[in-house]
Amino acid sequence: MSNNEIEIGDTSVEPSHYNDFEDKISELSQDIPYEDFFQGYLLTNRPCKINKFVTEFWECRTNWLTGSKPNLFYFREYCGDAEVPVADCREREYNSQKKKMYTLHKYLDYLEEYISESHPSTKPNLYLKDWHLTRDFPNLAVYRVPKYFASDWLNEYFTSRSDLNDDYRFVYIGPKGSWTPLHADVFTSYSWSVNVVGRKRWLLFPPGEEMHLRDRFGNLAYDATAEDIFDKTNYPSCDRPGKCYDVIQEAGEAIFVPSGWHHQVWNLEDTISVNHNWVNGCNIMQIWQALSSSLLAVQKEVSDCTDMDDWHSHCQLMLRATHGLSYEEFYDLLQCIAQPRIMYIKGDCPVKMYGNWILGHNHAVWDLKQISKTLKHFLVDKNLTYLPWVGTKNPFGLLENIDNLLKTTGVLPGP
Repeated sequence: MSNNEIEIGDTSVEPSHYNDFEDKISELSQDIPYEDFFQGYLLTNRPCKINKFVTEFWECRTNWLTGSKPNLFYFREYCGDAEVPVADCREREYNSQKKKMYTLHKYLDYLEEYISESHPSTKPNLYLKDWHLTRDFPNLAVYRVPKYFASDWLNEYFTSRSDLNDDYRFVYIGPKGSWTPLHADVFTSYSWSVNVVGRKRWLLFPPGEEMHLRDRFGNLAYDATAEDIFDKTNYPSCDRPGKCYDVIQEAGEAIFVPSGWHHQVWNLEDTISVNHNWVNGCNIMQIWQALSSSLLAVQKEVSDCTDMDDWHSHCQLMLRATHGLSYEEFYDLLQCIAQPRIMYIKGDCPVKMYGNWILGHNHAVWDLKQISKTLKHFLVDKNLTYLPWVGTKNPFGLLENIDNLLKTTGVLPGP
């Protein structure tokens, strides 16, 4: 095995649910083999904090710092005219923070003044969020995705589609006191986050704990630390303290947030971080379950319009708008991930992952096994009957091709 290969030994392993809540979040203080992380954290949906070794050779850990402070001049020089999304942490809009688009120059003007005035409470606390820096400036030397997070179907799909110009790789820049309200990540995906500069505080809630943080109407609390969640008339199920990790993340460290773990995050210092949302074979079934549940919610919302023409297609458009994916896009993702792995197992070149990691043969077989399992659930969904793209794209044929190939590897029994 080469140093750039991510590989597993046992293709029979299956994802499971992490049920043993420990007193303290697991921490990796030294490098471990990819397969150990795969078995201990990805398959079990278990969070962890990873020591600074994981970012030791990142270019941005030099370029983005002046001493221990953010090097704002670097961003002005290379990206100053970029349009960036900025949230006002002191202005709530529904259950998130109000956002506007700024030029990076304008945001950095604000940030320099805000820091120089010692972060005054009388001024807006503005947080640059979800900036697609690596998409918009692909030639900048920034970072290499750690091997633990290299099996990333979501960004493999989006970066392979020249017609989409989208991804789930972000940079965040925020002053001391900026924060992100309680939430779970898009599609119930995994996320990983690295502080390049500064420190963060995280609250991490295991799946199911968020039910204690919903009000009597089912709405999730905006701030898990607010006093009003102790009001039993509004939050009848709140019983604090519940299961929760309270974690301090230092510069250079990574946090792995598993699927469905709600979290809330504060910047304790002026901070720059790199964040990815991602999906792979370990959580693809959770992604599918969240997608199908979201469609049911959409259909319930517009159930009084079922007699309209092409109602099912309209529901898919609403699903795309509210959830971020439609059924067709979910299938396109599975097909995009499956095809290079099929070709590799048939004898074609290995699959190169984002960050120049190479997918091992067993890993490719295991990925196809998880795609097959997911497709079998996907294809019995009655809603597919009403979607015209199914006949054209033939997902049943893809499943047959995968299963026939898996039979030759011995993963599935032969005829």
